[in-house]
Amino acid sequence: MGSTTEDSIPTYPPSLPVPNVQEMVWKDPLKVPERYIRNEEEMHTKPELSHLSSQVPVIDLSLLSNGNKEELLKLDLACKEWGFFQVVNHGVESKVLQGLKDASAEFFELPLEEKNKISMPPNDIQGYGHAYVVSEDQILDWSDALIMLVYPSWFRNVNIWPTKPETLKDSMEAYSTELKRVAKELLGSLSLIMGMEKGYLLELHKELVQAMRVNYYPPCPTPENVLGISPHSDTSTITILMQDGDVTGLQIRHQGGWVPVRAIPKALVVNVGDVTEILSNGKYKSIEHRAVTNESKSRLSYATFFIPLDEVEIGPLSHLIDTQGSLPLYKKIKYGDYVRNSMKMKHDGKAHTQIAKAK
Repeated sequence: MGSTTEDSIPTYPPSLPVPNVQEMVWKDPLKVPERYIRNEEEMHTKPELSHLSSQVPVIDLSLLSNGNKEELLKLDLACKEWGFFQVVNHGVESKVLQGLKDASAEFFELPLEEKNKISMPPNDIQGYGHAYVVSEDQILDWSDALIMLVYPSWFRNVNIWPTKPETLKDSMEAYSTELKRVAKELLGSLSLIMGMEKGYLLELHKELVQAMRVNYYPPCPTPENVLGISPHSDTSTITILMQDGDVTGLQIRHQGGWVPVRAIPKALVVNVGDVTEILSNGKYKSIEHRAVTNESKSRLSYATFFIPLDEVEIGPLSHLIDTQGSLPLYKKIKYGDYVRNSMKMKHDGKAHTQIAKAK
């Protein structure tokens, strides 16, 4: 176990300070500043493929955990063909899911000065604020975020852990503990479909690092002109997302368009991250996704990222290159270098994955 000194807590490249979107909307619900408006090409050249929403794969975790071969095959196809899937029968109780939703909603309703007590420090992105803002002329996302390292517990920056509402800390703890269990199950199944022992991926990580990002998307009078989060793939191994049930915002790239991922009650959305793409030498791909906004309703989403320790070296697994009969598409790189270099860039699809590409 690591020490709990401040020096041992990882920090990540900070984001430039930008206006609080929620506060902006409170003051003037009809105004959309120029810095948030996307061009026509970005918003409308790729069609929205709503008819494919029902085809996003659904995986039963209780079957996966029992080593059900048919469910493992479904997982393999989901990771190859979609990079996204929804997980049911994951065993996380409804009261744990709802507890986080209720406490988070309460946090975002607090006055700005109260939320700013845990704002991101100038040298990190843990805390309340915005991430991936790297230039003064960058088009901004229509959202605010609360970002924290949750596990291992000695990585936590206690100065930015929310104390209000009083229920938030405990509800985040309960939810995160359950999601760690779900992630371990999924990593075990991923190890199996990648042709390895069940414990391989977990051991590779050395310590399963877990970060949480709660996103708040205020309503926008012209949702067709803005994005809640710009298109990107995740720098994680896997990401597990809980969506709000009544407002669809997540869209994923598939077949040249954007497919809305509609929430299934109590289901969790899982996506393949860059680490898995690199380890699998591109067999499983981390998929671009984005969040759209809504004209009349605010929306919350809860993303948990599972990543290796900084010093872990990631690169294509040799047995997969041998079986694929292909050259390595990626070089070996320390995870800490990969993620920090990625965070110095704005969200721009998969441009950041060039950092790890083989020359």
